[in-house]
Amino acid sequence: MIILAVVALLAWLWLAATGFWRTDQRLPPRHRPANWPSVVVVVPARDEAAVLPETLPTLLAQRYPGPLRVVLVDDGSGDDTAAVARRIGGDRLTITASGDRPPGWAGKPWALARGTGEAGDAEFLLFTDADIAHGPDSVTALVEAAGERDLVSQMARLRTRTAWERLVVPAFVYFFAMLYPFRRVNGPGRTAAAAGGCCLVRRTALERAGGVAAIRDAVIDDVALGRAIKRAGGRIWLGLAGDVRSVRPYPTLRSLWRMVARSAYTQLRDSVVLLAGTVLGLAVVFLAPPVLTFASTGVPRFLALAAWLLMTLTFVPMLRYHGRPWPAAVLLPVTAALYLVMTVDSAIQHWRGRGAAWKGRSYPRARS
Repeated sequence: MIILAVVALLAWLWLAATGFWRTDQRLPPRHRPANWPSVVVVVPARDEAAVLPETLPTLLAQRYPGPLRVVLVDDGSGDDTAAVARRIGGDRLTITASGDRPPGWAGKPWALARGTGEAGDAEFLLFTDADIAHGPDSVTALVEAAGERDLVSQMARLRTRTAWERLVVPAFVYFFAMLYPFRRVNGPGRTAAAAGGCCLVRRTALERAGGVAAIRDAVIDDVALGRAIKRAGGRIWLGLAGDVRSVRPYPTLRSLWRMVARSAYTQLRDSVVLLAGTVLGLAVVFLAPPVLTFASTGVPRFLALAAWLLMTLTFVPMLRYHGRPWPAAVLLPVTAALYLVMTVDSAIQHWRGRGAAWKGRSYPRARS
């Protein structure tokens, strides 16, 4: 027991020192450009009729001083997505269909490619999901923050209204930051990522990276885009949003389970070795401290309690960002156990031939 407790504590001492848990990465210093560049917002939309009335008007009403258009790509919807968008209308809005998806393309990258084709020679493209609502000055703030950067991405605030959302969602962002520490993403090293809900990219940088075709088969398209831009020599930035939020509800554990499990094994590159390492890591780092706190005595209990305390303290800033009370941080091991089971279930679905599945599409051999 003492060896396990020592390992858990050393792991948390190292994790705490990395600073991945900090929530201070917000939009970088903003500079008003002499000439406002043209921006085209590309919105891939598949079966999004329910959320568009709340989100699309926020894009059409942007107070952006330069040329701005919104291209909504109806990605083979089975509901009234296109009809709802037409009813909302507006001079800034163009609606197009994704058409037949070529072999080797995942659904969202193909929709982004279609929207990019409609954008012409716009200097910037803003890739944003159909369930994302933007504050009135969101585009202006992104462009001002871009400066010499080629990609500026904000992780939208996710809903935390239901009990399950409050338990699972803050940890989702916390674990993402653990995998892709924002400060390292924003530095000159190899670590790269982006958040697909709000991603402003310079068109010329996207072309240097090979265009959307460079990520055509990626299910986790946002991380793949960040890697492609940085690999091509571009400067990227990723942080937490202020006035960009997701309106998509995840009212039940089942809906949250699907959201996580659909790509968890893909994130592990469909590797049994990485799956085993992840399960072991979650067990040692997140589950062992509370278990040993109650199941052991003496030195092992003291070390385990210290590890649990560090774990709790690192989670508090993320809870505050989501408007949650700090005592809820002690429940992080419970949420980690849920994520562990979700990840294993994601692998099982892959082995059954279902792969990454979302909105009626399945990618058995998806690329991370």
